[in-house]
Amino acid sequence: MSKSFYVTTPIYYVNDVPHIGHAYTTIAADVIARFKRLQGNNVFFLTGTDEHGQKIETTAEANGMTPIELADKVVTRFQDLSGLLNITNNDFIRTTEERHKISVAEIFRRVEEAGDIYLSEYEGWYDVRNEAFITETQLEEIMTIPEDKRPIIEKVKEESYFFRLSKYQEPLLEHYKKHPEFVQPGYRLNEVARFVEGGLRDLSISRTTFTWGIPVPGNSDHVIYVWFDALTNYITGVGFPDNEEMFKENWPADVHLVGKDILRFHAVYWPAFLMSAGIELPKTVFAHGWWTVEGEKMSKSIGNVVDPYQVVEEFGADVFRYFLLREIPFGQDGDFSKSAIIARVNGELANGLGNLVSRTLGMIEKYFDGKVPVAGDLNSDDANVRDKAFTMVDIFEREMDEIAFHKALVALWDYIADVNKYVDESAPWTLAKEENQERLGTVLWTIVQAIGVVTILIYPFMPESAEKIWERLGSQDPINSKILSDTKDWGIIQSGQTVEKGQSLFPRFEDS
Repeated sequence: MSKSFYVTTPIYYVNDVPHIGHAYTTIAADVIARFKRLQGNNVFFLTGTDEHGQKIETTAEANGMTPIELADKVVTRFQDLSGLLNITNNDFIRTTEERHKISVAEIFRRVEEAGDIYLSEYEGWYDVRNEAFITETQLEEIMTIPEDKRPIIEKVKEESYFFRLSKYQEPLLEHYKKHPEFVQPGYRLNEVARFVEGGLRDLSISRTTFTWGIPVPGNSDHVIYVWFDALTNYITGVGFPDNEEMFKENWPADVHLVGKDILRFHAVYWPAFLMSAGIELPKTVFAHGWWTVEGEKMSKSIGNVVDPYQVVEEFGADVFRYFLLREIPFGQDGDFSKSAIIARVNGELANGLGNLVSRTLGMIEKYFDGKVPVAGDLNSDDANVRDKAFTMVDIFEREMDEIAFHKALVALWDYIADVNKYVDESAPWTLAKEENQERLGTVLWTIVQAIGVVTILIYPFMPESAEKIWERLGSQDPINSKILSDTKDWGIIQSGQTVEKGQSLFPRFEDS
């Protein structure tokens, strides 16, 4: 049995509403999953929600609800994102599920059996919003933040179980050295390594001041620290500990996608827990950047939080997906604005791809009764379009394997521009006037093959648009049945297929 490609998003905290950050990570994971399927891989794609912890308990009490009632009510906000954004996740995990409780208890027992858990007392600072323990150095940094934007920090003193994180300082550094691909982008690995080199303290992994969580095995007075609980979802979702066959088929994860703010939990705590439990480490943790909104940090108080539902209603899911992964190199911070979306739509989508498809299929309808013509002998210009396609596909695949969405899309749209240039220089309308049918047929056949290749490659990013183009090309087999090697078949769109120009794929927007 060959191992599946396993990609995850972080699990989203239900004490929040879905915003651009959630959409960004989920879309990125979906594009990876779709592309890996395009390569011919079996894929397992997991997303879900984090539903335990002090914040949930406090919010539920304030609303006269039990924590599980609150979680059940708000989890649909995140589950519905899959349908809204055309996400193809295989599973959606909730940390309140029984399978997850079993998984967390099992990994806790394994870590305890390894001698890495002990009972003591924790006294220190605690970040309530992020449910994170804070060092004195981190506290000093937090106190420099303006008071109205500062997270809530509490002084905590309670009995606690501790994980011997300090024991794993050198093993972690050795792993980073042997596996530089473990944290991406590379400069994030340097940040993580410097943090670990600065010294690791043992980590408190239980709480007694609230009850909403998974009890510590053998001591129900304690609930397991929310991050020990949450991170375990990645192995719960693929069958740990009961379904050994499923676990073996999917684990280790190939890519954990996370925001840069939670990288430390995934690149330090999580691998240390797994080392202790004797479980193989994930291959890569990829930390992406944050989005600002027209130059300002997103804030509920300012009222500039980007609602994915509103963006999709205005522009459509495909445009939203394309914009988020085209606008900035994945890993860097970006700025969201409607003007930026409109510029991408009107320029690259409408004038670039949409124009290419529309005018080509329109000419086939006009000059060949809507049937893809038969090609004659290819001249050097025709062959150049073909050869550039093959080169572009190789570049596209390489960049996608590196999770460089931006570069892959640049290569693809550069090719679209080349094909549009070929249309202009070949001037099919002039060939039609000259009644040079053989040459006209060859040119339009060549353009249609280029569109076929492009359509297969845009499918991971813009599945609805790709399906529409594929249908308008007259292809009978569904586009999701195609694999990447099909793009090297220069003839994938067969002569005689009935095409349909249809309405504009990407209507232009006015920027007010």
